[in-house]
Amino acid sequence: MILNKGGKLSTAYFLSYLELVMNARQCSRAEAREIVFTRLFDQDKNKLGPDTYQAFETAYTQFSKKSESL
Repeated sequence: MILNKGGKLSTAYFLSYLELVMNARQCSRAEAREIVFTRLFDQDKNKLGPDTYQAFETAYTQFSKKSESL
């Protein structure tokens, strides 16, 4: 997936993506976070800018608080 460095990705985008990865790979929430962080940020929180990284962190916080019934 090609992402534009100039655009800010939303919290909703990351919530959906985290859920997709977790369901598709049948992995834990922590593993889904690592997969998304690696795939989109290449292990560099500055790669897509501070606003997008903050949206990612906010999404993961919300994602980790959701019921395990996903």
